[in-house]
Amino acid sequence: MSPACSLSPCKALEGVHGVHLLPHSPFVVEEIPQYGDLHHSTSEEGPAFGANQKLLMQRLWQQRPPCLKPICCNLQGDQNVIETIANVLTSLPFIALGIQAPRKNLNCTLYANSLVGVGVASILYHSSRGELRKYLRWADYTMIAAATVCLSRALRNENPKLLMAASAVFLPIQPLMVSAVHTGLMEVAFARRALNDPDLRMAHNVHKMSSLLGGALFIADDIFPRTPYLHAAWHLAAAVGVGTCNKLLN
Repeated sequence: MSPACSLSPCKALEGVHGVHLLPHSPFVVEEIPQYGDLHHSTSEEGPAFGANQKLLMQRLWQQRPPCLKPICCNLQGDQNVIETIANVLTSLPFIALGIQAPRKNLNCTLYANSLVGVGVASILYHSSRGELRKYLRWADYTMIAAATVCLSRALRNENPKLLMAASAVFLPIQPLMVSAVHTGLMEVAFARRALNDPDLRMAHNVHKMSSLLGGALFIADDIFPRTPYLHAAWHLAAAVGVGTCNKLLN
C-alpha cells in the first residue's frame, strides 16, 4: 500500500454499496494512564480540589443562620455636638443606678457593676467617631446584654445551666437576642413578685409603662435614625425601667 493511500481515504472504496467514508473519525482516541501516571495526575489535582473545598466551606459559612452572624450596628445618630452631649448626659443615670443597686450577694454585685459598665460603654460610644465607633457600638450592645444576664441570675439563681451556657456563647455575636431572652425572664419574675407583694405593684406598673415606651423609642430610633434626641429619650425610659428593677433586689 502506498503512503498516499495510508494517509488519505482510499479511493478504491468509493462507490461501493453500503460504504460511506467520513472525513474524520467519530471516535476519540484517549490514552489510559498507567498507575504511575494516575498517581501523578491525582497529585496535580490535589491543590485544585483543596481550593474548591475551601470555597465551598466559605459559601456555607456565609449562608449560616442569622443567629450565628454578628450584629450589624447602626452607626448613624449623634448628628451634631448637642445631640452627643444629650446622649452622654442621659447615659449617666445608669452609672448612678449601678452605684445605688443592692450588693447583698455576688450575683447582685455583678449586676450592679454591669449597670456601671452599661453607662460607661454608652458614654464611650457616643463620644467616639470614625472606625472606632463601630466596635464601641458592639461593646455597648454586649454590655447591655451582659447586664440583663446578671439581672436574671440575681433574680433567679436556679436558671438552667444550659440557658446560661448558651447565653455566654451567643453574648458576643447576638447580644440583642440574649437581651430579649433574659429581659423576658425578668418580666415574668417581676410580674409574679408584684402579684404576691402589694408594695411592688406601683413599681411594676411604672416598669411596664417605661418598658413599653422604651421599646417604642428603640424601634423608632432604628427606623428613623436621623430624628434627633430619640436615642436620648430611650436612655431615660430605659433608666426608669432599670430603676424599678432595683426594687426587686432589696
